[in-house]
Amino acid sequence: MMTSLFSIFEPSSSIFNSPLNWLSTPLGILFIPYLFWVSPSRWSLLWAKIIFYLHTEFKTLLKSPHKMGTIIFISLFSLIIFNNSLGLFPYIFTSSSHLVMTLTLSLPLWVSFMAYGWLNHTKHMFTHLVPQGTPSFLMPLMVLIETISNLIRPGTLAVRLAANMIAGHLILTLLSQTGSSLSFALLFLLLLSQFLLLILETAVAIIQSYVFSTLSTLYASEIN
Repeated sequence: MMTSLFSIFEPSSSIFNSPLNWLSTPLGILFIPYLFWVSPSRWSLLWAKIIFYLHTEFKTLLKSPHKMGTIIFISLFSLIIFNNSLGLFPYIFTSSSHLVMTLTLSLPLWVSFMAYGWLNHTKHMFTHLVPQGTPSFLMPLMVLIETISNLIRPGTLAVRLAANMIAGHLILTLLSQTGSSLSFALLFLLLLSQFLLLILETAVAIIQSYVFSTLSTLYASEIN
């Protein structure tokens, strides 16, 4: 039962032993109308306002004099929300529900932050292991706790995004499998609940994109 249930998240469709479902990310760009890129519209203006808001907030978090330092985190937000939104459509593979995808986004960022911090701000990285005001007898324990907390950051980022994306899809799948055995009245309630869950999943897709990019920005701000 569990194997068949989770099989909807497996990139099983392939040709020449190459999984084609992972192509949903680049091929999804075809869904964007051509006029979005060449002509201003309400959607493009809305997206420009979102990017400006994110730039303002990330710049405040980074505390960096470079105005373009936020572009990597805005791009990260755009990529994640694009993949999360594509997964809401029927029969489209949700790549952001796999740890392969989420770890690919979080691990290189974390490694680059750590390498830059330890090479250029070594004293600051050491002092960050012991919070200010910690008693002397608790310092070794705090160093251990902060080290473990730092090491699991890319994993928590990846698991948080993948788990939230896969949980809603599993609930929608479980509910849809009961539709054939329900009466008309119960079927109407099922469709209503599916619609409400789809709205919730849309909100989760946006929120998780924002959480992932915001936490990445906060981790980057700690090495300055």
